[in-house]
Amino acid sequence: MIEQQVRAWDVFDPSVLEVLGKIPRETFVPRDFQSLAFADTEIPIGHGQSMMTPTVEGRLLQALELTGVEHVLEIGTGTGFVTACLAKLAHHVTSIDIHEDFLKRSGENIADVGLDNVTLKLMDAMQELPQDRFDAIAVTGSIQLFDPRFVEILKTGGRLFVVVGESPVMDARLVRRTDDNDRRSASLFETDLKSLVNATIPPQFTF
Repeated sequence: MIEQQVRAWDVFDPSVLEVLGKIPRETFVPRDFQSLAFADTEIPIGHGQSMMTPTVEGRLLQALELTGVEHVLEIGTGTGFVTACLAKLAHHVTSIDIHEDFLKRSGENIADVGLDNVTLKLMDAMQELPQDRFDAIAVTGSIQLFDPRFVEILKTGGRLFVVVGESPVMDARLVRRTDDNDRRSASLFETDLKSLVNATIPPQFTF
């Protein structure tokens, strides 16, 4: 998976490659999909959601440029695999999800791999966000329109990974908060990602 998929998709950061190699991805994959644990494909996890592909996971982790001292917010816990990778690369991770069963399962998975620097919270990110400010934010589901609230809880110099747009072509972006009133955004790659719950705009009907 590391050599043939992740590294081949321009993930060269040695710390990211090491973490992807050390965290047992199969621990976080639902039992019925164990045969796909290392395939470069999205894996269904329930509630219409999926684990991201290993290549997208690698690009996300690399983009945030974590050095081990950061407080990170993850929006969309899922089964906890990306959470665990972030926890290995950062000082502490707060991860929020709208589904209580996801949080229960991911908490068990994270404990199974021996990590204790993760806080899990039941929260709808489209309605509320934690009151803290963070060095980095990873949004693991897409949003139809960019949400400036995510930048507002970044510390100055903080980084946000987010996928914006509509299927089948979405834009993976890295957004840096340069100061209290400004941000800089860079397009990283095109992808197609399941959306966060409540992050799509209902169709508008005209008469």
